[in-house]
Amino acid sequence: MIYITRREHFNAAHRMYRDEWSEEKNFEMFGKCANPNWHGHNYNLFVTIKGNISYETGYLMDLKDLKAIILEYVVDKLDHKNLNKDVDFMQGKMASTELLCIEIFKQLKAPIEAFEGVFLHSVRLHETENNYAEYFGE
Repeated sequence: MIYITRREHFNAAHRMYRDEWSEEKNFEMFGKCANPNWHGHNYNLFVTIKGNISYETGYLMDLKDLKAIILEYVVDKLDHKNLNKDVDFMQGKMASTELLCIEIFKQLKAPIEAFEGVFLHSVRLHETENNYAEYFGE
């Protein structure tokens, strides 16, 4: 079994807050991430697939196809967007890096695994150079 990783990049804004909490409680829990004027990140996304190499082609999956899937199902929906307001698959969810990572995995699983013998192994999402979440599925 081989593992291949594709990196993509997007920029997005979000705010960590709960409507039912006071502004003070939100700031106590989320700090500057609760800024009512939002804040943004330059995210780096790493998508790892796994499977067996096709000896006919010499690779697991054409990386042009993997790139196209990531762009269509994730980057085009997230880049220069407000995660809390603009992204359909984040509606009603806290816009944390952890939950965003899980939701990205869910967006990518079916289109990637439509390719015979290819499986989505993990999604790794870097919010900053020091902080990231990684999800391997259920």
